Amino acid sequence: MKLIIGAAAMAAAAGLGFGAGRTSPSQPTAAAGAPAIAQARPVASDEHANHDAATPAGAFVASQQQGAAIPASGATAVERINKSPRHGEWVAIKVNATDSAMAWVVYPERRDKAPVVVVIHENTGINTWTRSVADQLAAEGFIGIAPDLTTMFRTGDLKADPTPDAGRAAIGQVTPDKANAIIDAAAKYGMSLPAASPKYGIVGFCWGGARSFHHATHAAGLGASVVYYGSPPTAEQMANIKAPVLGLYGGNDARINATIPAADSSMKKLGKSYEFHIFDGAGHGFLRGQEGSPANLAAAQAAWPKTVAFFKAKLGS
Repeated sequence: MKLIIGAAAMAAAAGLGFGAGRTSPSQPTAAAGAPAIAQARPVASDEHANHDAATPAGAFVASQQQGAAIPASGATAVERINKSPRHGEWVAIKVNATDSAMAWVVYPERRDKAPVVVVIHENTGINTWTRSVADQLAAEGFIGIAPDLTTMFRTGDLKADPTPDAGRAAIGQVTPDKANAIIDAAAKYGMSLPAASPKYGIVGFCWGGARSFHHATHAAGLGASVVYYGSPPTAEQMANIKAPVLGLYGGNDARINATIPAADSSMKKLGKSYEFHIFDGAGHGFLRGQEGSPANLAAAQAAWPKTVAFFKAKLGS
């Protein structure tokens, strides 16, 4: 277990002009040495506001400081994916005898075979931002596959971004068993590609982060699970986990962070591998909501390299 409580320092190092100490935007300075979990403030009425693609009026604008080394934010995903030099394509992946799921697949530019990473979308459904994360994974040498877990509960153009409301409505129909069936199919499809090695990991965000953690309790062949601000499974379910798990959380996400101590304790008692980092000052959805604050951008810049290093260590580079 590891704990990051220095988002202010990260922001300063990134040239964002953050003040010294553990300071969150427009918030009093936390006491020196206080743990990040204790300093997490109650979440706002809509903790998923950062999931909206548009940048809120008056928000910190990070576009010029993101760089190509981390995934795009919600506001820059369209431009980034349109300019990507990598090959990405929509595919229909067979899930069972009667159902298929749409998925966005992106191939890395490399000579040898690549591990597969399955990307699980937020509670608003698959969208251009989710696909841009798969593209960023391909930039790091993985085959990125972003399945639409809501395919069976949507109509119309399944390649178009759903509205947030439509995405949430469809998400409500995706049971854990259905989610795992689609993820299993996506992983099997990915590893069957001629350019793939027989190893896969999973990363998810918000609702998808919970699915990533829960998938680890289901899939014996999973190589690594990365959880961005998602809730954990029960201690009983954790007993089935075989893959190492990496958790990445924003300091200002009290609802999710309240689950971390029990998850950490349960995983330790069970002898499971669980490493987590909390980025002080960052909010729920910080990777997509980089424009939300300097702390969100700093958290994204620190969390993504950890994600890539984790996958390379567990799946191979």
